[in-house]
Amino acid sequence: MPDYEAVIGLETHIQLNTKSKIFCTCKADSWKDAPNSNICPVCTGLPGSLPVLNKAVVEKAALLAAAMEADLQEISFFDRKNYFYPDLPKGYQISQFDKPLAMGGHMDVPLAENQSRRVKIHKLHIEEDAGKTVKGKGKRLIDFNRCGVPLVEMVTGPDLRTAEEAAQYLIRLRQLLRWLGISEADMEKGHLRADANVSIREVGSTELNTKTEIKNVNSIDAIRDAIVVEIARQTELIDEGGKVEAWTLSWDEDSGSLSKMRSKETEADYRYFREPDLLPVELDKKWREEILAEMPELPLARRARFGKQYKVPEYDADILTSERSLSDYFEAATASYGGDAKRVSNWMMNDVLAMLNERDVSAEDLKLSPVHLADIIKLADGGTVNTPTARSLLGKVEASGKSPNEIVEEEGLAQVSDDGLLREMAAEVIAANPDQVASYQAGKDSLIGWFVGQMMAKSKGKADPKAVQAILQDLLNQ
Repeated sequence: MPDYEAVIGLETHIQLNTKSKIFCTCKADSWKDAPNSNICPVCTGLPGSLPVLNKAVVEKAALLAAAMEADLQEISFFDRKNYFYPDLPKGYQISQFDKPLAMGGHMDVPLAENQSRRVKIHKLHIEEDAGKTVKGKGKRLIDFNRCGVPLVEMVTGPDLRTAEEAAQYLIRLRQLLRWLGISEADMEKGHLRADANVSIREVGSTELNTKTEIKNVNSIDAIRDAIVVEIARQTELIDEGGKVEAWTLSWDEDSGSLSKMRSKETEADYRYFREPDLLPVELDKKWREEILAEMPELPLARRARFGKQYKVPEYDADILTSERSLSDYFEAATASYGGDAKRVSNWMMNDVLAMLNERDVSAEDLKLSPVHLADIIKLADGGTVNTPTARSLLGKVEASGKSPNEIVEEEGLAQVSDDGLLREMAAEVIAANPDQVASYQAGKDSLIGWFVGQMMAKSKGKADPKAVQAILQDLLNQ
């Protein structure tokens, strides 16, 4: 049997986080709202209503296009994409076809072992969303709330070769969308949706074979699983002498299986023509410059800079740049600390991230500011507090909003490091536990940890553990 490779392209629909819809003033985000509560004559296509373009949609889409290094078009047009479906009240969708907002572009997707895959972008266009069909008891119900929600559609080239690469592309795209602040990119809520086009060919061939399209996938893990199943199906079909047909397939996550929805449409089926009720989008030089002035340093560039400037490992840099607010927090904390950036990275990776995950918030939402974190590390470095107490300060600062120094002062948390006082306490612990002393002196060295624990309890956690251990060993070995 020949060896095959997969050829995969993705079509992604990205919901922009504008306050209102693309062509009307209805609220765009209806996630928790009652069905059909955010609609008007424009987004439901009532006769006589006319669309008016939301400027913010163009600006957010153009920012994404620039981040993908796409060629922003000075003039782009809206078109009518004609098809009939219950959740499309006008009988057509306002989209862009041959003259979209941007052409070309790419995204470099980091892979294992310092490899990367450059995924080319065919085009990027803006359009309105359709409604939502909900299964009822023996019937289908229609919710028009999503009608008119602003979308960016991006179509990649056939550049991905495995299901894992497709998943990594979506992970990096989601990161970029949140980084730019243009979409929440929550797949569960439909902010980011992806359809996968999949075909196989013999390794070494450059021919593009018949592809199928996978729809109804609502998570990155599901995209990965669905592609794996479809590659296996096509491989088995070809090995048995069959022929792949251009189907649109639906993914059932519960059963982990694909089923045929319909034959795949072609562009001719949609009978595109220019939208007569909307003017062309003119992205002149001044407007473009205003949009691009909002462009931040992008995630992969910041990741590379963190490794070079702060000398943190690649793993740390990747985690610290997973969210823009987290990377900003790290830089601010490092600047305030003024010491080894890896020390700050360790505290963030081990403690701050745990706090963020536990509270399900972003770094920018913490009362524990970057300056507070730097102060806590300084307190630990200087021996003012021991490490366990320093870690406890994280939660205390977050709960109260007070500075670490205030809390140490108010609660008397300063570390006990006076040698005479510690020796006094150690002697009391030893005198109170003759059996453990005998066991230790008989060779059970591991008991030193137990003695240290007794000392920490006696000092209410304020003793210097290293000093305590040294003093105990000295006294016990006399």
